[in-house]
Amino acid sequence: MVDKIEIPKRLITGAVVSDKMGKTVVVRVERTYIHPKFHKTVRSYKNYKVHDELEQACMGDLVTFYESRPYSKTKHACLHEIIKSENQ
Repeated sequence: MVDKIEIPKRLITGAVVSDKMGKTVVVRVERTYIHPKFHKTVRSYKNYKVHDELEQACMGDLVTFYESRPYSKTKHACLHEIIKSENQ
């Protein structure tokens, strides 16, 4: 019998802004939307703490991650893949 491989429901893409913590990276996700009153494009940012078990991601990398079980008080996402590495 083959076990089911769980596919993440929501993949989020962002850039790593900090990798100073052990097994944790901080990823900044940018969101753009049109302001309802002024009809201008607005950029907003949100930082996520992402679990990086193998400590592969470095500052400046473009990564994807998914929501997962809570690893700590503020960390509830897990690294899926590194799209673009800054070092290479």
